[in-house]
Amino acid sequence: MKGNVLIVGLGLIGGSIGLSILKEYPEAKVTGYDILPEEMKLAKALHAISHTSTSLENDAEQADLIIICTPVNETEKLMNALSELTLKPGVIITDVGSTKKKIMNSSHVLSEKGVTFIGGHPMAGSHKSGVSAAKAFLFENAFYLLTPGDTVSQESVDKLKMWLIGTRAKFLEVKPEEHDHITGIVSHFPHIIASSLVHQVKQNYQKQPLISSLAAGGFRDISRIASSNPSMWRDITLHNIDTLKDLVKEWQQEMNRVIDLLEENSPDEIYDYFSEAKVFRDSMPILQKGAIPSFYDLFVDVPDYPGVISEITGLLAKEEISIVNLRIMETREDIYGVLTISFQTEEDRKRGADCISAVTDYDVFTV
Repeated sequence: MKGNVLIVGLGLIGGSIGLSILKEYPEAKVTGYDILPEEMKLAKALHAISHTSTSLENDAEQADLIIICTPVNETEKLMNALSELTLKPGVIITDVGSTKKKIMNSSHVLSEKGVTFIGGHPMAGSHKSGVSAAKAFLFENAFYLLTPGDTVSQESVDKLKMWLIGTRAKFLEVKPEEHDHITGIVSHFPHIIASSLVHQVKQNYQKQPLISSLAAGGFRDISRIASSNPSMWRDITLHNIDTLKDLVKEWQQEMNRVIDLLEENSPDEIYDYFSEAKVFRDSMPILQKGAIPSFYDLFVDVPDYPGVISEITGLLAKEEISIVNLRIMETREDIYGVLTISFQTEEDRKRGADCISAVTDYDVFTV
């Protein structure tokens, strides 16, 4: 497909979309704009874009597709700015924000000018940020939600999907309200819970400083997302505040149920509570890419001797298997430690397990 694409915002998402478009359509002109000139240069060097923007206004007016990859508050400002320009007939504008109702309400400034706006949200991410972390396969098999306005033609939606076909994502069309409720439950609300858990630990830490040394395992896994960008999550929360208020009230009711459960002190009922949660959680397609970035962990029982980690990473490097993270869960003298290796995809994890099992006698397992 030939044409001019303008990507505004060259972070992880913008860079990854640029890579996927150029991989699928090498003849396309993909121009990137970012408020940081060095990010534009880096994106060009990484082939995430084919051209750097010299004028946002001029490049927007020449574009057939404009993809806004900025924080949600900036997206609204950009839509207002774009509505004042003389854009090409038939241009499609989309965004990648994780809230949609407020964005779609703001998009009327474009639709009133006859410009097609289609809300978008690729539900994938990484523990890393910036264009240097961009990958063409970041969205592969992830859900990519689209929220076209009522006046947008199916032809325009299909055209946008064609531009984005290189992402290898699974496209779903939903209503903005439906999108915000779903992502509120599976992404925005969990972030509030993770942050509130950290606040609770912080309060107890003042009474017992040893907590910081022992906080690992479940606390580390549950609280991981609390380390995300606070400015981004402030904006997301404000954009989805009504949904989040309802969810927090539901959570308070659930916690009241837990208090009653503890007061009753019934072993059977406590067991059932945990069992029902386990059964439902295990039935969910939890390993698919979703609103919260998923990583695929492999656990390897390794002996505690010098060089064992480089031995394992050397085996993976030889097979050209990339890893996302590496950590030791437990190492003590004379016993096996658990080496946790995180991969970007399930396929990489399987290849890693096969690779390690083929040449070592270490136990390799997943949970």
